[in-house]
Amino acid sequence: MINVRYLAIASVICFFISFLIVIAYSFAAAEPPREYTLDDAYRLALAQAERIRIVEQDVAIADRGRDKALSALLPRLTAFYGYTRFSDQQTGGGFVIQPDSAQNWGGRADYSLSLGGKEFFALKSASLAADRSKFTYDAFREAYLLGTAAAYYDVLQAKRQTEIARASIERLTKYRDAAKTRLRIGEVTKTAVLRAEAELSGAQSDLIRLDNLEKYAKAFLARTISIEGDFTVQDAADIDEESAGRIVLGCAPLTLQCAAERAYVERAEVKAAELLIGSAQSQVSAARAAFFPSLGLSGVYSRSNQSPSSILAVKESIYGALTLTFPLFEGGLRVAEAREASSKLRQAELTFSDTKRDIALDVEQSYLQLMTARGVLHSLADQVSFARDNYTAVSRQFDYGLATSLDVLDANNLLVSAERQYATAKYAYHISLLRMQRSAGLFLKSIPASASGKVE
Repeated sequence: MINVRYLAIASVICFFISFLIVIAYSFAAAEPPREYTLDDAYRLALAQAERIRIVEQDVAIADRGRDKALSALLPRLTAFYGYTRFSDQQTGGGFVIQPDSAQNWGGRADYSLSLGGKEFFALKSASLAADRSKFTYDAFREAYLLGTAAAYYDVLQAKRQTEIARASIERLTKYRDAAKTRLRIGEVTKTAVLRAEAELSGAQSDLIRLDNLEKYAKAFLARTISIEGDFTVQDAADIDEESAGRIVLGCAPLTLQCAAERAYVERAEVKAAELLIGSAQSQVSAARAAFFPSLGLSGVYSRSNQSPSSILAVKESIYGALTLTFPLFEGGLRVAEAREASSKLRQAELTFSDTKRDIALDVEQSYLQLMTARGVLHSLADQVSFARDNYTAVSRQFDYGLATSLDVLDANNLLVSAERQYATAKYAYHISLLRMQRSAGLFLKSIPASASGKVE
């Protein structure tokens, strides 16, 4: 009886635990997926994306390079200690010549400086390189966040395309049912039903493709901003003409010339290229300073002790030294370094000129894409409105026998095509606005402070 009682209690406990697990899973399944806005995507990308973290380390490495250059201007302090054990003791004339053991310890300070100022030029070059790395980091963040926005709008576009496909299936299902009804009363032939079934099957297969495309777009966005689990994205609000005209700060109305002028001032790539020239100039000066002599100062404190002790041994000494080193011949090393620095300077100047040309082309391309996207969006909006009215009218005519089945299917295909083109143009317009900001160098500044990140 006892075993039966224990078995019953255990069964009740297991049932209760299973019930709690089922309830927990039910609540977890009932929890809706989290919804992200575009600003949320920016914030998550800046906080969690590994690629941004990798480039951020370049900034830290450049800062350490500046620290290393600064260390060359500071004195070097060292401490030393030595212990020597001899094989045997030796004496001469009553004095200890070689003790059993000896100890020596002390400290020294050394400082060296090139009279041509090589260390100062190297520090300036390293400081400019560290500042340049920050602008390079900003340029990379802008490019990455623009890619994040593109992935975000790809999800919205795929979602909208899926909704259009579902709406088309719903319309085709109603049309197929109506065609079957009219077939039974002899108003249409069987070919109308077969055509409706074929169109419906095609729309269903297209829905499967679009649904998988939406899943991939969400997976790509999740990879870009480094998140896991199911989620949704908030649809983008429509942009009015007045807001679009102020997309580039200081250029209202927006013109190509104004945007290019803003880009030359604001683009992080231009600032980085300017600093690259400054850094290269400092490297040239540092290479030329290597031909000057260097001055060295040193001070040493030394104390020794030996066993057995000797009156001849110097127990404590303090001395200083001043050295002046003239470089005479080093196998052409300094000449090669000077020529290398001059070549890097010319390379930096050419890089600056090439960067400005690329930016001018980028601004023009973004401007033309924006103008094209704006015009196409307006035209497609009218096309969607006309196609929707056309489908409504043709459907009613079909109900009264004034239109054929082909008219209904053509109207539906026209509506689906117009809606898809409009959805593509709508999100392309949003992206073209952001690309315009990116080309003008104002994209990172337009992101809310809660979403943007700064390098400490």
